[in-house]
Amino acid sequence: MAVAASLPEWAKKMQQFFVAGTTSQFILYGNVFDYISSFNGEVREFVSLRKYLEDVMFAPFEVVIFYDRGKGIRVRKGQDEFRKFLSGYDSFNNTNYATFMGALPRDAKRCVDLIDRFLQYSLQRIRVSETERDADGRLKRYSCPIKVAVVIDYAQYVVPRGELTQMLGDSGEVLIKIIDWASNPAIRNASIATCLITENLQELNSLLVQNPYNSKIKIPMPDEAELADFCKYLSEKIKDFSEYCRIELPQLASGMLGLTKAGVNSIISFAVSNKEELSRRILAKNKKEFIEKECNDLLEFIEAPFNLDMVAGHKAAKKWLKDDAELIKMGKTRSIPMGYLLTGGIGTGKTFLANCWAGELGIPFVKFKNFRDKWQGATEGNLEKIFNVLDALGQVIVFIDEADQSTGKRDGGSGDSGVSGRVYSMLAQKMSDTKNRGKIIWILATSRPDLLEVDLKRQGRLDVHIPLFAPQTDEDRNELFRVVAKKTGSEIPAGKLPKIPEDIELGGNEMEALLVRAHRIFDLQKSKKSIALIVKELLKDFRPSAHTAALEYMDLIAVKECTDSVFLPEKYKDISQEELDSRLEILKHRMER
Repeated sequence: MAVAASLPEWAKKMQQFFVAGTTSQFILYGNVFDYISSFNGEVREFVSLRKYLEDVMFAPFEVVIFYDRGKGIRVRKGQDEFRKFLSGYDSFNNTNYATFMGALPRDAKRCVDLIDRFLQYSLQRIRVSETERDADGRLKRYSCPIKVAVVIDYAQYVVPRGELTQMLGDSGEVLIKIIDWASNPAIRNASIATCLITENLQELNSLLVQNPYNSKIKIPMPDEAELADFCKYLSEKIKDFSEYCRIELPQLASGMLGLTKAGVNSIISFAVSNKEELSRRILAKNKKEFIEKECNDLLEFIEAPFNLDMVAGHKAAKKWLKDDAELIKMGKTRSIPMGYLLTGGIGTGKTFLANCWAGELGIPFVKFKNFRDKWQGATEGNLEKIFNVLDALGQVIVFIDEADQSTGKRDGGSGDSGVSGRVYSMLAQKMSDTKNRGKIIWILATSRPDLLEVDLKRQGRLDVHIPLFAPQTDEDRNELFRVVAKKTGSEIPAGKLPKIPEDIELGGNEMEALLVRAHRIFDLQKSKKSIALIVKELLKDFRPSAHTAALEYMDLIAVKECTDSVFLPEKYKDISQEELDSRLEILKHRMER
């Protein structure tokens, strides 16, 4: 393999393992579709991973073979040696591959078998000395294996994740041969390297991933220093770069965090070629769209134009979050929770509170979308892709709504082939990684925290559990009503909004529905009543939710989950654990009827 001080860390690790004889098989995963810095003589280039492996990492090898199911076998170096092997293969198998190498098979079974036979052939090559002779006077013969590198691209389509029973037949034969390339001492100790490329380990067969004889090497997303270097390269390469990109290079690199170098190139090249100025606002917009597309819409970037001053009520929660925002801005990561659990009934403002806190901080706010997939290994692969982006963003708030439905279960059961359990395990591991304290801030929201795995919501993952309740005082109730009226674009003049009667308990969602109904009546009417009067009349006819047991259960389970009594309304502060559990049990039975 190449010996160069300028190798990236993942390549140095790959080189060290191979030279030391630790392993000869590598699984490269992660950011495998990005550019890598390379030198062609004195000329600096950014090339694909495949080109980098061929030209740099495997430059000393005599034969370099690439295979994927789409293009089949491609011999990038050492075609004469491979054709010589094919001539012998043809004579035994009645094929004509040596003459028409373009007609080589593409299916995994035949191609992997052909490559496997070539590796066995390469081990047996003999060199005859031109001068040295043995005791019988014959020229000496030396074992001289061919130096071969094999790259299997899109490996997840060659050895996909599957149950053991699915590995019978052709799939099993392919898997066994590739595992043998790593574990066979004859291959491992020869100058033979095999390399598998996949974006996500979760999509590969678990027997291959768990094999101790190969090395799993992650290619990370670029950090700020790498992006700054790449932006400098683009500024010198792209004509009119400075005319359309007015952002200083350090700020440009900082604003590009979370993108691949390929993504950076796309955004800048598009702006310059279309003669559009790349401002900070346009950069943020394009970055958001590009990352969402790269993640196959598994993540959604949420614009957060509000701050905590827009939140009505929830005084203790707002103060706590404002204090934590100050700590984050000061860089006091040791004092920052790993995550937050927002609980409370429907319409208590969990999502809005999270949005407003993101606006208070001024850092990216992303929401998990539906990352579950019906295909084997795809759900876990989606989650791995999301984690790669989160690691690269620098600092980010991650919001998971309806967390009891999204985060999986420790004992996933057999109904989903164990997917739920693997999702839970991956999330739990990521959320407890203290290296991410202050960098990846988790917010999980649910009205049923009792359905969330205890180990996932424990302190150390979600340190602060904040319960939210419908307004408890007349002042809070009417303050929320004013905020919701403004949100819905109500034309009621300031001070003319009717007060909510004290005997009516409304959540934010019910207030919004009531105001929408008032606007509907106003827009359809002929008598021209004012919206204020319509709202007042609707309040008289208001019927509270019939699901009283479920709503009370959500409130009480939020009380039970609370980590600090400062968040609790007065009526809940003195309730004992025994009383709470007893009432919850009664409500649970009532809901099950």
